[in-house]
Amino acid sequence: MAFKKDFLWGGATAANQCEGGFDEDGRGLANVDVCPTGEDRTKVITGKMKMYECDENHFYPSHKAIDMYHHYKDDIKLFAEMGFKVYRMSLAWSRIFPNGDEKEPNEKGLAFYEDVFKTCKMYNIEPLVTITHFDCPMHLIKEYGGWRNRKMIDFYMHYCETIFKRYKGLVKYWLTFNEINMILEAPFMGAGICFEEGENQKQIKYQAAHHELVASAMATKLAHSIDKENKVGCMFAAGSAYPYTCKPEDVLEALKMDRESYFFIDVQSRGYYPSYALKEMERMGINIVKDELDDDILKNNTVDFISFSYYNSRCAAKNMSEDDIISGNIFKSVKNPYLQYSQWGWAIDPLGFRITLNQIYDRYQKPLFVVENGLGAVDIPNEEGYVEDDYRIEYLSEHIKAMKDAVTIDGVDLMGYTMWTPIDLVSAGTGEMKKRYGFIYVDRDNEGNGTLKRTKKKSFYWYKKVIESNGEDLSY
Repeated sequence: MAFKKDFLWGGATAANQCEGGFDEDGRGLANVDVCPTGEDRTKVITGKMKMYECDENHFYPSHKAIDMYHHYKDDIKLFAEMGFKVYRMSLAWSRIFPNGDEKEPNEKGLAFYEDVFKTCKMYNIEPLVTITHFDCPMHLIKEYGGWRNRKMIDFYMHYCETIFKRYKGLVKYWLTFNEINMILEAPFMGAGICFEEGENQKQIKYQAAHHELVASAMATKLAHSIDKENKVGCMFAAGSAYPYTCKPEDVLEALKMDRESYFFIDVQSRGYYPSYALKEMERMGINIVKDELDDDILKNNTVDFISFSYYNSRCAAKNMSEDDIISGNIFKSVKNPYLQYSQWGWAIDPLGFRITLNQIYDRYQKPLFVVENGLGAVDIPNEEGYVEDDYRIEYLSEHIKAMKDAVTIDGVDLMGYTMWTPIDLVSAGTGEMKKRYGFIYVDRDNEGNGTLKRTKKKSFYWYKKVIESNGEDLSY
């Protein structure tokens, strides 16, 4: 048997991509609510276009999403039917603290998530909770400038204390920030940062990153003090970078590309800023402003495990022209001639998954948790809504085989696997519904039309079999 008996099989979602109910029961406006579909989305999520309110000229898909706010009991029941051991989900910060800086939380928001967790427990599903998954109350952005402001640490800690105490005994697995390295690529989505003309963007991004890293360490300490059963992990967008050629300059470029992401986890897992990052900041003229206790906080409160998303590997070249860059992914990458690509331009690389697992485990020697891995594709349902998605099954099957090799052949310590995502939802990158990942089809289109009816795809039954066999039966 490749995987442990208690291996955590499941699926992953994010509140802002599935919940909807954006203005119900006291929930406040969040950064994700003002990210529209269409050509302006990238400009907004990268902080280059200021959109602090919704207007009538854009469509905002997160407002209703797939309305899991009202369907969660049925959806979790479907997850249980597949045999989920774990369900990775996130909280909407503004559902619990509508503005983010209140002293008292919104009871209706707290009660909603309590019921979600109790529903999971009813089916023996362990919640794995991301505290903030591209989620920041808009009031904190307008009033304080998002994570560029150190005051955000206090608001985040008050939020953490509230949820750790309220959900003690219901949740023991926590992730502090989703894809924390995304702050460098999509700072408005990752940290609520919008830039003014003439600002030193790199200085602001790395200062905000420092605030998030300190907040993560403080949250880890707090979680352990409130409940010794709590396990806290970090989370980053992973995918090893290959050199485009064996030319030493390309090899060095790939090393640099990997380090951009590993920097965050070096701090969260090892407890200090790595020397290469300090030197790079020095060269860029970046001066991180720290409180005198920050270094001790980081050193003494490292994470218990490391989680990550893997969708594709990357490819780096010293001389990377715009013509060489593959579109569709927020991380820049040269097109790899040895790989096939998805409909959205993402490299399909199962062996790269094994390589990535090994590189992360070699680097940190802490338990790993794969919390996102999946294929976004256009699904064509028949008249009954059924989708025969063999392409998705093939993708996941090959990636699980690679994951199995990382465990059995290479000795990687792996806690679990939550694929992205068990149910169709709004894409974070493009805001589309037609970019589907789920085992469950949701009748909703890019313009927000549809009945929201849920229908099991072919992959639903396949994944059920995978879980039943603890990853031994991948046939289809």
